[in-house]
Amino acid sequence: MENDGPKALDPKVAALKDAVTDIEKFVATDGWDAPIRIFAIVKAVPALEKAPELAEELPADVAVNAITDPNTLFSVEQEGLPQASTLEELLAQLAWPGEVDGAAIVAERIIVPPSAEMDLPKDPQRALIALSEHPEREDVRMAVGYMREGHSWCAVRTRSHDNDTDVVGSPDAVPGLVAALKATFE
Repeated sequence: MENDGPKALDPKVAALKDAVTDIEKFVATDGWDAPIRIFAIVKAVPALEKAPELAEELPADVAVNAITDPNTLFSVEQEGLPQASTLEELLAQLAWPGEVDGAAIVAERIIVPPSAEMDLPKDPQRALIALSEHPEREDVRMAVGYMREGHSWCAVRTRSHDNDTDVVGSPDAVPGLVAALKATFE
């Protein structure tokens, strides 16, 4: 029996993968220790049909791809986000108009082995300090995209492997953020 390699992604998921990967690379150019960033995701073909002048603002490859690939997406970073003390509070304040087909969020987090979480102080501030000073901590940047149609893509980069070729991804790598983004469309 012949191995055909990994199963090809659905074209819509592949387009979202490309968009989320591009968003993560864009954010990575600003370095680490960055604030949360939110992006609207729009299907290029309908957007360009409605407003052809957008083609002048898009990277040339996006405008060209929109002609040949109906799944091409582009993203628009959202400015002036509402004030929020947590990621969950921020997402709870978001809602998208019908013209927005999807959204992406980029956030950084500290991860540690499960054993490190057992002896954390009860005080959240002291716990954060303990986590940030833990010798086995790993800083990660998560870029998560969700489309109104129901598909998602997650791209994850670690500070210790801070290279575009070392970004890993899958539709469900960060299920909590996928669910939180989905809720912004309900």
